[in-house]
Formats: sequence, C-alpha cells, structure tokens
Amino acid sequence: MNILLSLIIFLPIIGVLLLSIINKNNEKLIKLVGFFATLPSLILLLLLVGKTYMEGAVSSFQEKINWIQIGNFSNGSEIFYEINYELGIDGLSLAMMTLTAILSTVASLISWHISKEWRGYYQLFLLLVTGMLGLFAAENFILFFLFFEITLITTFFLIGKWGNFAKEKAAYQFLIYNGLGSLILLIVIVTLFARTGTSNFDSLQFLLNVNEENVLINEITTFGKWALLIALIVALGIKLPIVPFHSWMVHVHKEAHPAVVMIHSGILLKIGAYGLIRVGMGIFPNEWKSASLAIGILGVINILYGAFLALQQKNLRTVWAYSSVSHMGFVLVGLAVLNEAGVQGAIFQTVSHGFISAFLFMLVSIFYNTYKTTELQELGGTAAKTPILSGLLLIGGLSALGLPGTSGFISEFTVILGALNEYIVLGILAAIALVFTAAYTLRAVLMITYGEQSAIVSGIDQTVNGSKRSQLRGFEWLSSIVFLLFIIALGVYPDLLTDVISDTVAKTIIGLGG
Repeated sequence: MNILLSLIIFLPIIGVLLLSIINKNNEKLIKLVGFFATLPSLILLLLLVGKTYMEGAVSSFQEKINWIQIGNFSNGSEIFYEINYELGIDGLSLAMMTLTAILSTVASLISWHISKEWRGYYQLFLLLVTGMLGLFAAENFILFFLFFEITLITTFFLIGKWGNFAKEKAAYQFLIYNGLGSLILLIVIVTLFARTGTSNFDSLQFLLNVNEENVLINEITTFGKWALLIALIVALGIKLPIVPFHSWMVHVHKEAHPAVVMIHSGILLKIGAYGLIRVGMGIFPNEWKSASLAIGILGVINILYGAFLALQQKNLRTVWAYSSVSHMGFVLVGLAVLNEAGVQGAIFQTVSHGFISAFLFMLVSIFYNTYKTTELQELGGTAAKTPILSGLLLIGGLSALGLPGTSGFISEFTVILGALNEYIVLGILAAIALVFTAAYTLRAVLMITYGEQSAIVSGIDQTVNGSKRSQLRGFEWLSSIVFLLFIIALGVYPDLLTDVISDTVAKTIIGLGG
C-alpha cells in the first residue's frame, strides 16, 4: 500500500517529538527545528505536483485501512456501519495541501518574531499543520471531522497564548463560534452516518442521489436533505465566514500573532470553502441547485459588506480582516452560479486569496516589528523610512484589488464572468464591489506610505552603529520572494492551477447535472 499521503500528513509530528527533548530555553535550535520540520511535507507535495504536470492528470494516491466496524448483532455478523482510515487526493485537495505546505513553511519563518515560550508554540504549530494537511486529504466525513478538531484546538491555544493585549478574548470568541459550528457539523455527520452506514464522501454522494429503493439503511426525506444542507452551510459558513457569522474572525485577525493570522486567513478560512465544494455541492447537488440564488445573494452581501467596513477601518489588521470577508464572498458567488467559470473561479479565488492574504499579514508582522503599531495614522509616511517595505505593501495591495498580472485578477474576473452568464444582477453587483475594493486598499496603502509622517515613523532610527540597517531580515526577504513568485506566476500563467483543478471542476459540474 502506498503511504505517501500519510507521510505528508504526519511528518511534522517528528518535529513535535524532537522539540520535546530540546531545552525550552534554546531559542535558536527550537526555531530551526520548527522550520525544518515543515520542509519534508512541502518537498513531497511539490514532487507530487511535478508528477501531476508530467502525467497530465492528478496522480492517483489512495490509502484505506479498516478501522472501526459496527455490526447489526440482531442479524448475524453482517457489517452495516464502518469507519475506515481513508486518504486520497484530487485536483482540489492537491491544490489545498500544497497551499497549506507553502504557507506553513513561510509562517514558520515569520514565527521567528515570537519572543517567548518558543517550544510550546512550535509544537502546537506543527500539530496544526498535520491537522490541516489531514483534513484536505481525508476521504470520509468522520476522518475529516477529527482533523478539523485538531485545527480548532491548536488554533485556540495559538491565538490565546501568543498575541496582543486582548488575545484571550479573541481566542474564546474563536472557540465559541467555531465550537458551535463544529457541533452542528458533527450532527450532520452523525445523521448521515446513521442513515447510510458510511461516511465516505463518494459513497454518500451515490447513496443520497440514486433512485433505487432500499439503498439506504434509513431513507432521508427531501426535507431531511434540506435540513442537513442548511445545517452544513451554517457550520461551514462560520468558518468561511459568511455574514453575520464573521465578527469573531475580525477579532482574531486583530489580536492573534501575525504568523498565526497568516495561517488562519490563508488556510483555515478556506476550510469552509473546501467543505462547501466537497460536501455541500457533492452530496446535496439537487438542493444546492435550488438554493443557488440565495447562496449567491449571501455572497454579494459578503462582498459589499466586507468592502464597505474595510473602508471605515483605522487599523491595518482590521482592513485586511474585512477584506477577507469581502473576498470570501466571491467564493460563494462562484459556487452559486453553477457553471464551469464560476466553480473554477471560486477554487482559484480560494487558492489565490490564500497567498495574498498571508502575504499581507506577513507585511503586517514586519510593520509591527519595525514601528510597534499597526494604526494607519501612526504609520503615515513610511515610504521615506522604509521604501522597500512600503513598496511590498503596494504590491500586496494591488494584488488584493485584482490588478491584471496578479492571481487576484484571474479569480475575480472568472467569478464575475460566470455570474454574468447565470445571474446577471449578482455579476454586476460583484463587479461594482471592485470599486470599493480599490478604494479601501488604496486608502490604507497610501495613508501608510505617502501620508503625513507620524511622530512614531519619524522617530525610528534606521542606523545601527552608523550604518543603515536593512528594512527586511533575511527570512523576511525569502518569504516575500516566495509570495510574489506565486502571486505573479498564477496571474501571468493561471493554467498552473487550472490544469490541476480541472478534474474537480468537471466532476462538480457533472454532479450538478451540467
């Protein structure tokens, strides 16, 4: 049996074990181990992506081990319920796992700014990486949920222990909202498992969408399917987040350490989008089609609401937080229009925004470590002191507003194109929202770079022992180059991603009856 996927998922655990035997005060060694522990999974995934390009299709890797079997004891030894350890990949999961590995490695570098309790931080961080990778590779709902819970618990502690003054409050808001979403998700999973006897995604898709009699152990009515889909949208909508389930996310982005926010904004929010594609559209295609207009309206509300509030913010962190709310609205619109352009654009937006948002919060980290503030007014005039850093902020902002030549343009253009073909009003409103995106992005960037120079900025000494110090440290330069490489590469040659996800897009459209 091929165990490549298990290796990719669990190799970071070796780092957790190594950190356990290192002196907790050995800061440099701990940080080096934390960084290098993310590399094996990244290397294996990049090799897998290369194999996919050479073969012209996503390489087929699957693992299945019998795990838990529950027999119907009143009917002999026949097995009716089973839970297996099942892993597999398609274009979507490969893209998300690769995004996860790249961002995790970069975030481990930015985590070098962590100033206390390094061992505990990196152990939780590496457990979080395992949870995220496992979630995207899981081929059954129960295994998906187990990895989902790992990400929830580790993120809670990473937010609450390392962050700003109100980090504990943000952590508990995260736990309450996401815990509620987790509970609702568990109810959906248990209901499906009890009714079908399986939690495998493909089996569920077949059993809930065939017309043969007595296929299910217990029939699920049309009302029941609708109830399960609505519960699923709420559970995953909290994670995405869908307005009005978004306020917790803004607090997390404002209070958590920027390295944690890089992971949260770049990957964890995308679990909601991934789940809606994998489960919502996959298992409940007929109900999803019927609800598509309502889902599209929710998406437009997200886009406009997030953009409008981002325009009002006075802190760089909350500008990018509400920007994420707005950009996730494009994912909802893309998934609602039920055509190839829309679904492809939604998946592209999920990956593209992962890189862009993580890049922006990496810059937040550098700004904070340089100026000890992220307030827009207090960062005014940074171009005179740190022109390279300010230039990177401009590039990141232009990527976020969808400048042609960046990945942000491809994703938003494709979603709007799909929307105009299906729901023209939604497409027009989504296109109009791009004006607000440009407004809040340029407002924040220009206030920081070319605004009136604040006392904090003017008081920064840019020399060390008479020599001008570098604006970015070595690992910050490396991280910036990685982000710019992917953002521009996907913007100039989008087939790097669309070729990988084409099978998922086609399967999704066929499942919807297209």
